[in-house]
Amino acid sequence: MLASEVSSLLDHLGVSSDRRRGAHAVRSPLTGETIAHVQDASPQYAAEAIALAETAFRRWREAPPPRRGELVRLLGHELRAAQDALGRLVTIEAGKIVPEGRGEVQEMIDICDFAVGLSRQLYGLTIASERPHHRMMEQWHPLGPTGIITSFNFPVAVWSWNAALALVCGNPVIWKPSEKTPLTALAVQTLFERAAAKAGEVPEGLSTVLIGGRDVGETLVNDPRVPLVSATGSTAMGREVGTQLARRFGRSILELGGNNGSIVCPSANLDLALRAIAFSAIGTAGQRCTTLRRLFVHDSIHDAFMAKLKGIYASVRIGDPLTSDDVLVGPLIDATAFESMQRALEEARAHGAHVHGGERVDKRQFPDAYYVRPALVEMPAHTGPVLHETFAPILYVMKYTDLDAAIEQHNAVAHGLSSSIFSTDMREVERFLSTTGSDCGIVNANIGPSGAEIGGAFGGEKETGGGREAGSDAWKAYMRRVTSTVNYGDDLPLAQGVRFEI
Repeated sequence: MLASEVSSLLDHLGVSSDRRRGAHAVRSPLTGETIAHVQDASPQYAAEAIALAETAFRRWREAPPPRRGELVRLLGHELRAAQDALGRLVTIEAGKIVPEGRGEVQEMIDICDFAVGLSRQLYGLTIASERPHHRMMEQWHPLGPTGIITSFNFPVAVWSWNAALALVCGNPVIWKPSEKTPLTALAVQTLFERAAAKAGEVPEGLSTVLIGGRDVGETLVNDPRVPLVSATGSTAMGREVGTQLARRFGRSILELGGNNGSIVCPSANLDLALRAIAFSAIGTAGQRCTTLRRLFVHDSIHDAFMAKLKGIYASVRIGDPLTSDDVLVGPLIDATAFESMQRALEEARAHGAHVHGGERVDKRQFPDAYYVRPALVEMPAHTGPVLHETFAPILYVMKYTDLDAAIEQHNAVAHGLSSSIFSTDMREVERFLSTTGSDCGIVNANIGPSGAEIGGAFGGEKETGGGREAGSDAWKAYMRRVTSTVNYGDDLPLAQGVRFEI
């Protein structure tokens, strides 16, 4: 029974018994069975948590950034020690294969390492002044409590992208995880509390988990004491979050959907392209925001390439990832995801598509779980369901003859998260990466659109939301900018040559 294993994992991770009681049933997509119960936070409890975070902020913002980094270093140490147990819990609760569950915890460790270094690099600028005996400078100060709303598909990594940066920037974090994956959140909070106890002098309320549904998220979004909310999820959710935050002039980091595309050119290394496309389209059962959903293949190589791709799709092993290391595709998260996938495939057939796969498997063994064969869909045109993201393993494949036309079609969707091109022609690669190429926030060459590293800023354009998390200068979103001018002379020259004599 998975429930017994989950109980043992939570014991091993140190999650107290009082956090494992309540009416909220948690089910595993691996079997469909209930594996635990937890207590949802009331709106009143959420408001109290925000008040505690606001008090914690007043202390934490005064801690030197390297001191904040020491806490994050200790959190990374706790994650290393718990990687196998937490990764397995991710697999059970989110349905990922075991290497992906463990890899997600590795992402958390990596961003902690990044943030520790960042804690000594929160640089401002010294700016040349047009006035004599004046110096301008730019400083970055802590912003305030940071709300983090995460989705089921990356139940712990996305929290860490935000939390590690927010903490070294001087902000408390308040986490509303997906109601489908609360156990991993409780486990991470326990690891944080262990790190905080070792760090010493960490204010109460620096990190809080609020389990619950939409009402809890709305409390975070609508409270003016939370100046920044980072939300990961659907475009529909992000549209509401962004609107509500804008109404009170709050800030948002939105990481929403991605109808991601790749182009395979005649000069491509086809074996490399096949491997990259298979992982990007099939990995995590198509439930990544960076999953490859649209593929444009040059007509001169289309038939031979598709024959090999069909072979991969027909042979990939699907099933419970806890039973075998050979399993590469786990289940969809729930029945709603399965039904959404079937509707999209029916719409594709109505547009003249030829569909390979997409059927449910292991239904007798797991009547309450939703395992499906990834669907490879040969589309006659870039139309119908191709234009919309379906959060499932569906890859729409289309022929192209002209690269410019393929790029135009690639960009002709509402989302703009991730993209890639497979080519050994430098002109084709540079064209795709140029200002007139892909309009996405992530633009790759000779790798797939999925599997970003934490060193680069992660996020996309258009209906993906425009937010950025993780590396590069994404840290600036968690801080407030101050421009200061210092006059070290005896005169008072005004900018732009303005004269004001009194």
